[in-house]
Amino acid sequence: MIDTVIFDLGGVIVNIDRDCSVKAFQALGLKDAGTYLDPYHQSGIFLELEDGRLDADEFCERLGQLCGRPVSFLQAQEAWMGFISGVPGERLAYVESLRKDYQVCLLSNTNPFIMEWARSPRFTNAGRALDDYFDHLFLSYRMRCVKPHRKIFRDVIDTLGVKPEHILFVDDGPANIETAKGMGFLTFMPVNGSNWIPDVQKVLANAVISRNRDR
Repeated sequence: MIDTVIFDLGGVIVNIDRDCSVKAFQALGLKDAGTYLDPYHQSGIFLELEDGRLDADEFCERLGQLCGRPVSFLQAQEAWMGFISGVPGERLAYVESLRKDYQVCLLSNTNPFIMEWARSPRFTNAGRALDDYFDHLFLSYRMRCVKPHRKIFRDVIDTLGVKPEHILFVDDGPANIETAKGMGFLTFMPVNGSNWIPDVQKVLANAVISRNRDR
């Protein structure tokens, strides 16, 4: 029986555009930004930020060293925000509707710059923050671990007190899906920018049918 649904943020809840962010960091002076930034898994200081080894101030300092110029929080945030190309309201409405029947969570490889925006009223045109739509937010930089490591999934399971087979995990990263599936999660992998709502509805409906057959 599925009683918990866990969503990724970038590429699932919000649309992403890696190239726009790469160009923004290049404009700050990080000419090889494309070697650090990936739609699913960062590297170098970008990974160290998302797995909690660097805080926002330390990241700005290290980024400034790489760029050869001081970089402020707002400048770094603007470059990170290049990743976000849209926040479709229909997805948020659907996620919120699921909370009537499921525990709904977010599990994201993310950082303080994105979250300062997402967890504020600036997140939506309606003035609602990301927190308004989920029962729990699991954020990599706070958990000090990133997907696809098994540890972050294990920490989520332990915190929620839910068995993996009772969880639907929705993520657009192949490696993240592979790890979750190997641990027993039911999974679905949408394409960034696609309307995945009908597909998730079908997955959940099939899970209910399967449960009834097993009774």
